[in-house]
Order: sequence, then structure tokens, then C-alpha cells
Amino acid sequence: MGEFVRLEVADGIGTIRLDRPPMNIINRQLQAELRAAAIEARERADVKAVIVYGGPKVFAAGADVKEFATMSYPDIAAYGPELSGSLTVLAELPKPTVAAITGFALGGGYELALCCDRRIAGDNAKVGQPEILLGIIPGAGGTQRLARLIGPSKAKDLIFTGRFVRAEEALSLGMVDEVVAPDDVYEAARKWAAQFVTGPTLALAAAKAAVDGGLDGDLTSGLKLESHLFAALWATEDQTTGMRSFIENGPGKAEFDGR
Repeated sequence: MGEFVRLEVADGIGTIRLDRPPMNIINRQLQAELRAAAIEARERADVKAVIVYGGPKVFAAGADVKEFATMSYPDIAAYGPELSGSLTVLAELPKPTVAAITGFALGGGYELALCCDRRIAGDNAKVGQPEILLGIIPGAGGTQRLARLIGPSKAKDLIFTGRFVRAEEALSLGMVDEVVAPDDVYEAARKWAAQFVTGPTLALAAAKAAVDGGLDGDLTSGLKLESHLFAALWATEDQTTGMRSFIENGPGKAEFDGR
């Protein structure tokens, strides 16, 4: 367990909890601990879905600018891939993930939320990519994941201006997927994640790999990837269990064991 990030597991759900008061600013230590927590969540069989949560007041207000300001070009050239790679570990978790956003999710904080499959925000949340205001650009996936999520024109507007986006506009743009009362954010995330605790673990991983992998190439390549992952599930016990249950009991009644 790290000083600033810990993985808490209960009822099949792992919560990656950021805890660097007051604003969960992302420095090198927090980034490294985040990577370790994501790897632990990936490896633990008792974790079926993951919530990323910064606490009741703030998700993560961005990178540690004071730390960045001390870095030279060679320093940041070496560190940039490490930072991006740590967030990619979370993005590539073969399990459903959801960001529970309270307060600010800005810069690296919103890039962290972009690594999740779903984003649930409090109605007082503010999100955005304000790096341009520092004379830089997003460096942990923001230019790529945001453009894939909401389209290049809208992403450029947000990245070029660096403006903060309130929850309702974020919902309309597709930057978040659900808006609830601030006190309900974590429970809403748990409700979404709980759907997958007894689900077909291998099929969920395959579905995520198919969608995410397909977005990285052309349609023909994506269809080939889908066909490969589709066929591979016939080597699992979950496929046999799911189809037998459907035939005998109807849809939605199968109990899977993740094999």
C-alpha cells in the first residue's frame, strides 16, 4: 500500500483510492503508486471491477506544477513516457473500470478519468485539460483519448482554450457519462461496478479488448480482432455455462466462475 494511493477491495470491487490532500495533485510518487495499484488490481482474482476515486471533495486537480517546473527538457523527455505508461496500465486493465469524479478532475486528473471505461461525476464537478495555460499540452493521453471520446473538433476546443467544463456541459459533450448529486458519486460508481462481480470475467475482458483495440486501427483490422476474440471464448468454461443456462433457464440467469 502506497502513501498516496491504495487499493481497497470489498465484495469483488477494487477501489483505487487517491489520497494526497488537499487536491490529489499527481506527482512522481503518486504516479508510481497508481501504476502499482493498477497492476495489483489486474492480478487479483478477487477484483472483478475497479473504481478510481479521489474522495468526497476532489478527484485530482492535475499534475504537480512545482515538480514539473524543476525539470529540464532531458528530464521531461525521459519522464513523459513513464507518466503516460502508468496511466496506460490502468486503461488496459482487462476489467470494467469507472471513475467516480467529485470536485475537480483537471489536466492529469481528467487524463486519469479518461483511462476508465465510464465516468460518473457529481453535479458540482469541473473537468478539463488546462495545460495550454501553462504553455504546454496534455502529456498523459489527453490529446489522444479525449479526441477519441468526443471527436477531434470538440477536443481541440477544450485543449486549445484550457477552459474548465461544468458537469452538465461535460455530460452533453460526452466527457462524463452520468451526473449525480456529489454525495452519491461513489455509490453510483459501486452500483455500476457491482453488475460485473458475478459476470463472465473472460468475456468482459474480451469485449473491452475488442472495442479498445478496434479503435486503434481500421475497420477491417477491428473485425479480424473481434473474430479472434469471439472464437477464443469457446475455449472457456464460462461460454459453456452461459449457453447451457440460457437453454435451460432463459437469459440472464447464468452463474459464472471466470474460467
